[in-house]
Amino acid sequence: MILDRFRLDDKVALVTGGTRGIGLAIAKALGEAGARIVVAGRTMKDDARRELSGLAFDFLAAELLDEKAPDGLVAETLAKAGRLDILVNSAGIAVHGDSGDYPEDIWRQTMAINVDAVFRCCRAALAPMRRQGGGAILNVGSISGIVSNIPQNQVAYNSSKAAVHMMTKSLASEVAAENIRVNAVAPGYIETDLSRRHRKSGMVSDLARHDADGPRRPAGRGCGGRTFPVLSRSELCDRRGAGHRWRLYDALMRGGLP
Repeated sequence: MILDRFRLDDKVALVTGGTRGIGLAIAKALGEAGARIVVAGRTMKDDARRELSGLAFDFLAAELLDEKAPDGLVAETLAKAGRLDILVNSAGIAVHGDSGDYPEDIWRQTMAINVDAVFRCCRAALAPMRRQGGGAILNVGSISGIVSNIPQNQVAYNSSKAAVHMMTKSLASEVAAENIRVNAVAPGYIETDLSRRHRKSGMVSDLARHDADGPRRPAGRGCGGRTFPVLSRSELCDRRGAGHRWRLYDALMRGGLP
């Protein structure tokens, strides 16, 4: 079968933000493909334990606002598993608000987690990947880093995700000759606990009400959190068989892992 070509047996993957939402979905897919997964987050949630039950995984508690946390995560992953083949940077926050009175501390926190921590995790992963002769890094960006998303006001989040995409391009060209692939994905609206919480709080209006003046979302809906939000256009996410897994592997490991 075609998916046999994308098996990850004997590979080790570190997924930040791996206890919820998009990160959890990616971690589960990697585990189902045979990888040993290390999920990092502030706490390990019961829902995540259920999702990952039966898979080979470890949990590492981390606060990515701490500048030393990325180095610690990579060091602990190496101590537990002996290698690091895949890094997925999925941890992130989104706090919307009017730019005229947007809090300075929230701006800094957004950049610290969404940008600084992503770079630090990439930087920490390079040494073991170079020793091993290669690896793969996947950064979870957002369509909001490419277009100005509406109706919510989210200059901080959009700016941080735009930085992630440029960081990815720059790092990819820097380390390509060392057999380290660096890619980013740009999900659209994904139904996760974070997006649901924003909607309930009124920070994000009902998306359906904002489609009247044009087909912003041709499918008329966002993607479910159980599907893989790994394409730049949310309408291409679906539940058709194993196709979502293939797209994830294709984005993560073009040409296969070393």
